[in-house]
Amino acid sequence: MFSFHFLQASVRCNMEANALDTLVRERRSIRGYQDKSIPKELIAEIIDTAKGAPSSMNTQPWFFHVVTGEPLERIREGNTEKMLSGANVDREIKMNHGYEGAYRQRQVDIAKQLFSAMGIAREDAEKRQDWVMRGFRQFDAPVSIVMTCEKAMEHDTICHFDLGAAVYGLVLAAWTRGLGTVINGQGIMQSSVVREHAKIPDDQTIMTCIAIGWPDFDFAANDVKSVREDNENFVTFTGFE
Repeated sequence: MFSFHFLQASVRCNMEANALDTLVRERRSIRGYQDKSIPKELIAEIIDTAKGAPSSMNTQPWFFHVVTGEPLERIREGNTEKMLSGANVDREIKMNHGYEGAYRQRQVDIAKQLFSAMGIAREDAEKRQDWVMRGFRQFDAPVSIVMTCEKAMEHDTICHFDLGAAVYGLVLAAWTRGLGTVINGQGIMQSSVVREHAKIPDDQTIMTCIAIGWPDFDFAANDVKSVREDNENFVTFTGFE
């Protein structure tokens, strides 16, 4: 009897592992969405799964601000107006350096993939700018989820890890329900605009946002899957035979 139950558990675990592997490998960033709303209950269900992410000593330092409709349109308009006017970046979490070397090259590589998929030529400044502005418009998704933490924790690196875990849980949970997402740093580059219209409390810091919606399968960039490095380039094993 024990062996039979053990075998059942082993088979179930293998099936779950295969399902997870498939989910992680098939998920991709979605940058084009259908003009279709998402039920509030479905988003709440996704967040209920995402909040199961691990956090340091169970601190659960995350806040999810879900924005749609007119407030989201105001964010799109405000971001667009500020960026086109040449306003300085107004991000609440600071980036003190640019990416260089292999990190920068990976950024360039995915941009090339996306521009190629969308048929945007290098010399087509108008289309390239429109592509960039999509990020500030939350990729025209029907919903944006703004992630924050308490200001007292904004410089706590462990808190950043915890929010990252919750965000990854969210994008995976969304994918299993037929929804696409893209984690969108551009969407908070004018954080004062986001703060005003998303009604972010003064004692919270805006960390990132996630565009979420039903994928538009005719949008060419949605077919793009970013390439991951081989393990040998970033993994070391110590103490193994």
